Amino acid sequence: MFELQPQQKAVSALLAGSVFWGLLWWPLKSLAMFGIQGGIVQVYAFGLSALLLLPFVLGSLVQLRGQIGLILLIAVLGGWATTALVTSLAEGSVVRVMLLFYLAPVWTILAARIFLGEAFTRLRLIALALALAGLAVTLGGPEIFSTPLSMVDMLALSSGLAFAFNNVAIRAGHGLPDTVRAVAINAGCALISLGFMYWGEKSMLTLDAFQIGILSALGLLWILPGTLATFYGVARLDAGKAAILLLAELVVGVFSAVLIGGEHFSAQEMAGGILILMAAVIEARSETAAHI
Repeated sequence: MFELQPQQKAVSALLAGSVFWGLLWWPLKSLAMFGIQGGIVQVYAFGLSALLLLPFVLGSLVQLRGQIGLILLIAVLGGWATTALVTSLAEGSVVRVMLLFYLAPVWTILAARIFLGEAFTRLRLIALALALAGLAVTLGGPEIFSTPLSMVDMLALSSGLAFAFNNVAIRAGHGLPDTVRAVAINAGCALISLGFMYWGEKSMLTLDAFQIGILSALGLLWILPGTLATFYGVARLDAGKAAILLLAELVVGVFSAVLIGGEHFSAQEMAGGILILMAAVIEARSETAAHI
């Protein structure tokens, strides 16, 4: 019987996780048809995922005592990244949101330079220039200076920025178990969403049994396996290879939104997307070179 090698399992898991996250927009927009939208999705689905993983974390709390501050930082940064991305996907154009979010590798270059002292290599400077050019093209070229960004645009950009800073925080905490990071990020997402609902004076939606079942299914069958698959793959592959494979999420998200969601992929967005994708691949290659 054919059996996958450990490396092949990691690649398969990471690609599967990319499909889960790339298609996340579909259940989010479908939930709106059942009257479920906004922060309540994050509170229930991501909160349930964190609770299910929590027992696997409790046994290692003693060993993690010296890293509680780092775990809280990951919860805030990763929680915001997830909350902002999920919200912008639910409310905006999937194509545009995915392109703006995938500027994260650029922000990682800058954050790693500022906080970890990593050098600006030639490859990284090229990636930075390409990504910024892609950002300008995606946001409208010359019109970027005359048209204010929408709230969805700001959320998508802030999501990528928080994701990048979260990556730098994770680099600073070598040896932090994957389950701990997963619980921190998903719990952070649920708590931040709950806080925004309270701060925005929006009452908690009263859900019936059917709606609770749908949200539970999203948490159990989508968020949880997507989280586990992604962390499993990332933990077992070198950083550059993992970064390249994670780009499958961008490809899946954009093309599924066009083919299934009926969204329009303009020539301008296509040009910006190609520049951003090139920048992400170059940054991933520079990560590979740094680990050789």
